[in-house]
Amino acid sequence: MSPKISANAEFQPLNIAQLTVSSSRGPDEDTSGDYLCERLQGTGHRLAERRIVAENLYRLRAVVAQWIADDEVQCVLISGGTGVTDHDCGPEAIGPLLDREIPGFGELFRHFSLAEIGSSTVQSRAFAGVANRTLVFALPGSTGACKTAWEKILEPQLDRRTRPCNFVSLVSRTDV
Repeated sequence: MSPKISANAEFQPLNIAQLTVSSSRGPDEDTSGDYLCERLQGTGHRLAERRIVAENLYRLRAVVAQWIADDEVQCVLISGGTGVTDHDCGPEAIGPLLDREIPGFGELFRHFSLAEIGSSTVQSRAFAGVANRTLVFALPGSTGACKTAWEKILEPQLDRRTRPCNFVSLVSRTDV
C-alpha cells in the first residue's frame, strides 16, 4: 500500500546524521552508509554528519548521545550493530538514551524483511525511538536491509506530506 501524500503540505527537509557501526568497514567499504546518504540527500534532506564507529557499546552511545543533544540534528540513521552476535550492541548502547521507543518500526521492518530473507529476519533487532525530540533509527548493516527500511518505511515517514501521520511532527524544530 502506497502512502497518501497531501497536496496541501510542503516537503520539509530534515537534518539527518548517519552512523555506520562496524569494526571492519572503512569509508571505501561502507555501501550501506553510502546508500542511506545518497537516498536521504536525493529526497531533499540534509546530511548533518556521517561517521563510522567500531562495534563498542560506549563509543556508539557517545556518538549518538552527542547527536541527540545537538539541536541541529533531527534524525539519526544507524546501520549495523543490530544483530544477535556477541559484538552487536546497538540496542544495548542506544536503548537507554531513548525517551520513547517506536516498537512498530522494528516490527514492520521484520515484516518486510521476511519476504526478502525468510526466517533469518528473526535475528534482526532493528529498532527506533525518540530522544530529545530527535528520531533515532537503528538498521541492520547490510545494504539490502537499509534499502528495505528506507524505501518501505523511512522515506515516506520522514516526509511531512505523508498522511494520516508521519514522524516529522516529532522532531525538535518548531516550524515543521
